[in-house]
Amino acid sequence: MSHQGESEEERQQMAAPAMEGAAVTALRSVMFRVQQAAERSGRRSDQVRVIAVSKTKPVSLIRQVYDAGHRCFGENYVQEIIEKAPQLPDDIEWHFIGHMQSNKVKSLLAGVPNLTMVESVDDEKIANHLDRVVASIGRKPLKVLVQVNTSGEASKSGVEPSSCVELAKHVKLGCPNLEFSGLMTIGMPDYTSTPENFRTLSNCRIEVCKALGIAEEQCELSMGMSGDFEQAIEMGSTNVRIGSTIFGPREYPKKQAN
Repeated sequence: MSHQGESEEERQQMAAPAMEGAAVTALRSVMFRVQQAAERSGRRSDQVRVIAVSKTKPVSLIRQVYDAGHRCFGENYVQEIIEKAPQLPDDIEWHFIGHMQSNKVKSLLAGVPNLTMVESVDDEKIANHLDRVVASIGRKPLKVLVQVNTSGEASKSGVEPSSCVELAKHVKLGCPNLEFSGLMTIGMPDYTSTPENFRTLSNCRIEVCKALGIAEEQCELSMGMSGDFEQAIEMGSTNVRIGSTIFGPREYPKKQAN
């Protein structure tokens, strides 16, 4: 009978310490690898931001990584980030990196006052919507990245590389409550990009900076995930999004048997 009465949460808490120790160890290893890749690309490691992508992971695990000194976290789903953010310290810099739907913008911005950046702006409509909501709730301008589909797959969000200048211009000149901060890409089907994907994004940055009259240092490149972040950094990424290498495999809820 001993295990019968335990809730799933209690069981998770009992299992948590071993998992959590592993996440902190993994974080330290990732930070070391980032530092080395940055040095290979002739930059300092503090010129590369590591976003710990915590989708499907419990707040207790995020808290462990926070307690180890990390402050930058990313989520893919609005529902998840608005549930987790209020339970965690407000000096966390949250990045929203999932596909953004207009009808979720208000709940995202109202529910996460410490949202630092939306990395996934892929059309003018969503940019306009974010701009209006930022103004209506009176928060400071929101940093956004324009998402570019560098792999040409229909399943991926993002503007065509040929349209990135137009969308970047719209954000910078037409959305006073947004701060255009750079470009983001996801990459190939298995989420490991080939150098071509990274090169495409770098080329987009050159065009965007020319069109907007800004220095390349003012235009971030968010590219690289668990499988390819070192290569991405070597090719100029300023922002890597690392989930499973820090937190372990995603845990999608299993369907309850009736």
